[in-house]
Amino acid sequence: MNDTIQYAARHQYARTTARKARLVADMIRGKTVNRALELLQFSPKRASTYYVALVRSAMANAAQDENVNVNRLMVSECKADDGPLVQGRLRYRPGPQGRSMPIRKRTAHLTVKVSESALADADEKPARKKRAAPAKGDKAAPEASSKAKTTKPKKAAKAKAK
Repeated sequence: MNDTIQYAARHQYARTTARKARLVADMIRGKTVNRALELLQFSPKRASTYYVALVRSAMANAAQDENVNVNRLMVSECKADDGPLVQGRLRYRPGPQGRSMPIRKRTAHLTVKVSESALADADEKPARKKRAAPAKGDKAAPEASSKAKTTKPKKAAKAKAK
C-alpha cells in the first residue's frame, strides 16, 4: 500500500464473530488514530473494546521508533478473520420435539496496522459537494408546489357561503 513502515497489533481468538467485528473494522479503516479512538469510544459494538486495545497497542509499537510522529499515525489496515470454534467443536442445545440444535461459538483474529501519513494533520472531513439545482422538467426532483397547495374542505366552503 504505502512505502512507509507499518506497525501492527493482533488479537487472536477474540470472543466475537468476525462478521460483527468487520463492521467495526470498516468504521475505523483509513482514519487517524485519534479519530479512530474517538469513534470506538462511542460505538455500542462489543468488538469496539477489542479494537481500542489494538489501536493503542499499535500506537505503542510505533512509538518505539523515535522517527515516528505518533500524532500523524493513521489506521492503514484493519481486518477481522475467522478463528476456530470455542473448544474446537460444536455444542448442542435441546431443540423442539426431542431434537438437538448445534451452537457454534465463534472466535475471530483481529489485526490493526498503523502507518505514518502526511495527510493525517489535515482535517479529515471531506469537502461537501454542492448539489446541482434540478432542471425544471426533471421528474426526480420533488415538487414543492404540490405540497404547498391546500384546498378548503367542501363543508367549510358551504358554511362560509351561508
